[in-house]
Amino acid sequence: MSGFEDATEFVTTLPRSGALAGLDLGTKTIGVAISDVMRGVATPSQTIRREKFTKDAEALLKLLTARQVVGIVIGLPRNMDGSEGPRAQSTRAFVRNLAPLSPLPVLFWDERLSTVAAERALLEADTSRKKRAEVIDHVAAGFILQGALDRLAHLRREAEHAARLAAQEDE
Repeated sequence: MSGFEDATEFVTTLPRSGALAGLDLGTKTIGVAISDVMRGVATPSQTIRREKFTKDAEALLKLLTARQVVGIVIGLPRNMDGSEGPRAQSTRAFVRNLAPLSPLPVLFWDERLSTVAAERALLEADTSRKKRAEVIDHVAAGFILQGALDRLAHLRREAEHAARLAAQEDE
């Protein structure tokens, strides 16, 4: 498992199709979202209650294997000024500890305001406070993953456009 900061590098390590997982790593929970195999839509999946790293990793890897995930997008909680604090360091440590257990590539994705967006969406859907508390983490993971999926789709379109231009020049 290797961690990437840049989606362009991350995409080169992935097979052409296959599901990606989005993770919202908190101190008490791990929100998980999974994409479709064509990587168009992120679907909030579940929230894993954190206990200790070995149990957390076991539960997460079991889910990722069952869903045939080929890569991970993990929210990197940056400060609003773009700097990294203790939560970002904790996320990086989690990925370092997970690396020996899984060959899956990991993309660190700026998650600023993802929980705010998830909360707003749940409020607009008139979700009760109790239900919001149960689903907020994997809904936030869905926002993180969808942002990355949209970026990967943009990169794919750019590459296809460049290939078409190159083919036209060769004619």
